[in-house]
Amino acid sequence: MWYNVRMAETISIVAGSLLLLISFIGCVVPVIPGPLLAFIGLLCARGIPPHDQPSIQMLAIAGGCVLVVTVLDYIVPALGAKRFNCSRLGVLGCVLGTVIGLFFMPLGLLLGPFLGALIGELVAGKALGPSFKGATGAFLGYVAGIMMKLLCCGFLAAAFFRAVT
Repeated sequence: MWYNVRMAETISIVAGSLLLLISFIGCVVPVIPGPLLAFIGLLCARGIPPHDQPSIQMLAIAGGCVLVVTVLDYIVPALGAKRFNCSRLGVLGCVLGTVIGLFFMPLGLLLGPFLGALIGELVAGKALGPSFKGATGAFLGYVAGIMMKLLCCGFLAAAFFRAVT
């Protein structure tokens, strides 16, 4: 019976750690829901009896953090683009540039969103100067979204490792 508990504990720690690792990758790769995976990783620590399990209050705060960051991840890039007068085609270009940039990592993750937004702005008929300004706004919104997700995942990872050590 003792070895079953120890094995379940080990599986929970390994699964939670893997989910946290993937969550940090998901902060940059748009198709992986980073904060959600980090939250699931934190839930893995909940079932480990001899350790300091995350409380229900901690899980509620973590869940709220994940929800807020997930919603803001859709809003902040658009706000950055709007603030710098980026057109809809510029924002679409930023999204497409991000996806295409995945194939040219790591540089593609930085240049893809910016170049995609710049091309989108030029296709929309803007001159180079305003296109560059709009692409900068779209890129800054993209980077702000990544930073929010990284902070959220870092918070959840700290809570996980505090619980299992």
